[in-house]
Amino acid sequence: MLDVLYEDNHLLAVNKPAMLPTMRVADDQASLLTIAKEYVRRKYNKPGNVYLGIVSRLDAPVTGVVLLARTSKAAGRLSKQFRERDVEKLYWAVVESPVEPREGQLVDFLRKDERHRRMHVANESAPGAQRAELSYRVLSPERASGRVGGGEKKTSLENPSLPFSLPPTLALLEVRPVTGRKHQIRLQLAHAGFPILGDRKYGSSRPFAPGIALHSRRLAIEHPVSKMQLEIESPLPASWQRLFTNRR
Repeated sequence: MLDVLYEDNHLLAVNKPAMLPTMRVADDQASLLTIAKEYVRRKYNKPGNVYLGIVSRLDAPVTGVVLLARTSKAAGRLSKQFRERDVEKLYWAVVESPVEPREGQLVDFLRKDERHRRMHVANESAPGAQRAELSYRVLSPERASGRVGGGEKKTSLENPSLPFSLPPTLALLEVRPVTGRKHQIRLQLAHAGFPILGDRKYGSSRPFAPGIALHSRRLAIEHPVSKMQLEIESPLPASWQRLFTNRR
């Protein structure tokens, strides 16, 4: 079942579950794109092939907001916003502690390892190396916000409050990527010494299922037609609930 966060004649924003590929899978495998196309076809009784353009995408083990365009014009305008970095992307990640410093900016150069289907931090002059930049900060229980599994009252991300805390071996990060490289957040946090919980590909030693503890929490864009600012927020998956300790 598709978890729709926002929908109009031009856009479709959905909450992607863990371990569902966004797109480009074998014909006999499900992807978020094929499920979303079937949703649109059934809801609007559309014959033939349904157009949906993936504007943002997430790795299979990552959860949260994915944006799709319902028209080619919307897809082109939104893709331009992403290319020109006019989009605000905010992620939450649970990482293995300690995190020092507690906030900062990470700048690395990444290159693909096609053979092992992963990315590596490389020298700036290495062939194919691309600059990757993000900022992060540790969120204390008083600074975190949202609904764990949809159960808590929604509060502002700018003035947050969440009545839960993490065990001392873990930390909750707010991550704001500036660039959009493949596996960027996963690799950069791991390279800095705090891998994302469950991400064995990039150094985590602890399990987390399903997927990894990385969630696309909010996406802010300019609507491609109305030009109004649109903020799309995704509740945390229920799988995150077991990570938090109730602070009663």
